[in-house]
Amino acid sequence: MSKAIYIASSEPYSGKSLIALGLMNMLAGKTKKIAYFKPVINESPEKGKDVHLETIASHFALPQEYSEMFAFTRDQVLQFRGEGNSSFVIDKIIAQYKKLEEANDFVLVEGTDFLGEGLSYEFDANVAIAKNLGIPVILIINGEGNSADEVVTNLLSDYQSFSDKEVQVLAAVANKITPEIEADLIALVQKKLPKDVLFSTVPLNKNLRNPTMREIRDAVKGKLLFGENLLTNQVDHEMVGAMQLRNCLTRLEENTLIVTPGDRADIIVATLQANLSKNYPKVAGIILTGGLEPEEPIVRLIEGLEGVIPIVLVNTGTFQTVNTVGSVKSRIYPDNQQKIELAINTFDKYVDTKTLEEKLITFQPEGITPRMFQYQLVKRAKAKKKHIVLPEGNDDRVLTAAARLMQTDVVDLTILGKKEEIATSVKRLNLLLDLNKVQIINPAESALYDDYVETLYELRKSKNVNMEMARDMMTDVSYFGTMMVYKGHADGMVSGALHTTQHTIRPALQFIKTKQEVSTVSSVFFMCLPDRVCVFGDCAVNPNPTSEQLAEIAISSAESSKMFGIEPKIAMLSYSSGTSGQGEDVEKVRKATEIVKQLRPDLKVEGPIQYDAAVDPTVGKQKMPNSEVAGQASVLIFPDLNTGNNTYKAVQRETGALAIGPMLQGLNKPVNDLSRGCTVDDIYNTVIITAIQSQQ
Repeated sequence: MSKAIYIASSEPYSGKSLIALGLMNMLAGKTKKIAYFKPVINESPEKGKDVHLETIASHFALPQEYSEMFAFTRDQVLQFRGEGNSSFVIDKIIAQYKKLEEANDFVLVEGTDFLGEGLSYEFDANVAIAKNLGIPVILIINGEGNSADEVVTNLLSDYQSFSDKEVQVLAAVANKITPEIEADLIALVQKKLPKDVLFSTVPLNKNLRNPTMREIRDAVKGKLLFGENLLTNQVDHEMVGAMQLRNCLTRLEENTLIVTPGDRADIIVATLQANLSKNYPKVAGIILTGGLEPEEPIVRLIEGLEGVIPIVLVNTGTFQTVNTVGSVKSRIYPDNQQKIELAINTFDKYVDTKTLEEKLITFQPEGITPRMFQYQLVKRAKAKKKHIVLPEGNDDRVLTAAARLMQTDVVDLTILGKKEEIATSVKRLNLLLDLNKVQIINPAESALYDDYVETLYELRKSKNVNMEMARDMMTDVSYFGTMMVYKGHADGMVSGALHTTQHTIRPALQFIKTKQEVSTVSSVFFMCLPDRVCVFGDCAVNPNPTSEQLAEIAISSAESSKMFGIEPKIAMLSYSSGTSGQGEDVEKVRKATEIVKQLRPDLKVEGPIQYDAAVDPTVGKQKMPNSEVAGQASVLIFPDLNTGNNTYKAVQRETGALAIGPMLQGLNKPVNDLSRGCTVDDIYNTVIITAIQSQQ
């Protein structure tokens, strides 16, 4: 029974980073405590940290110290080998791995990168490390530039090397495969590779292969003059700007890097203007060669522009610079969120994660961590994709979240707003958002507008809404988006980044209305604490609920908790625990607790109870020793909005907890309200929980 897996390849640039990120994401959703270990790294700590380790540690918020994530640098290993001291290397690697294995539920181990001298030795070293650690292997085969026969030959050779040493190969991934060889490759593998080895092919993806402007800037050792915030721009094409301007413009392609002498002011200005024009594709950046800086009037002109692409100055000539640019190999950096998510999504799409999980996960850890919770949210939303409407298409945060959602392929989206304005914002924000895959609707110009107006009039005419009022109301994005949900043209709505809670919820209360068994619309936050996820309610809607309303909020919150895989243990919070205190506020909570017990005897509930007694096992045992909830509450119900809202924000800010929500409870169809101070992560997560709500 293994608590680890080893990622191995036999050549450089095979795409181990993609597999590593995908595996970490999969494991983090299933495993409470996970560690990452790369026995041998390339970079020396004195020269800078290993970029891949930084990316893994940062994205998955690993608690490991950097020094715990590796045992040696590559130069150290070569030195010890030259001294005939290879056994010391293996011994230290085993010792460091065992510490991680004992402290964690699972360890993902990554083999070497095969950069520099001693490549044949490196592969043998990977076999030896996996053998001595006693863990199975996933093989990565580089398919770029190879035929199907060559890929299979390399795969079988690598497989045999591990098999000869009795190292079990669980899976093999042929990466960077072109469509021309895929069918032949699969047919050959089915004939020659043992059936118990899971085999997957991952296609070549230019968005992962091609470098960013940051990588190119570093490779050419250039000086950045402008555009620091757009160094993540991807470079798909390079072009020398040495021809006449009209010929240069006609050769522009999407994400082109222009390499031109620094005194070509015409090329510089025209390139910047083309990047801003709707008639030309996006330009990735400009490299100015020969050490020639633009003249002062040109610099002043550029300084007055917004969203300037990266402009890099180098001392080398144009020919040498172009050759250097052409040799750059892309890596995934910690700050390149788009590439990280693309790698994870590519892994999820092309690797049979369900079968792989069955091979890897051989234990059932207790509890649910934030990473497990978020992983499961995305997986559930993907299982039955829903259509969510985002009314606030004029907010940059909403568009950034939309790009991430579409990359993840977790929902279908409608964005309300003017298409030209949204397209301009997407280009300005440098987002990977294909607007052909997103429905964009301007309410006043929509073919649905007249039908929606008529429906609203029929629903609200008894409330003195006339046809003219209905027409005016339906130009409001909150009303239009809510009507999409009501009519079944969308499954749910998320709004509130720019609008108040009242503005977002009012239309839902007017015609979506509450469920038959519910009289109180309330909300919950999923509080992702360092070691657990719990539910806070109500922190966003009801200012001063009655006992009856509190009971209903508790029951709704328990149902929401179960919906998202959290066993509900309800704590009805107050300033005293049990029978120790008296007062109007305490009695309200005590009465609410009794109502919950009467209506839902199947639920575990305790109240009144103080926060510390609810969540701290030691305090809970002292204050309420016979309680099933004290010290282990997962659903915390606050007595009023003032307490709930302040508590969730205090916990969020002081502990760094991720607060997902608020999620509204009790409506017939899901409509969720964001805080106007929300982040892109808040929008992303709220859309996902809205999609899951709509599945019920």
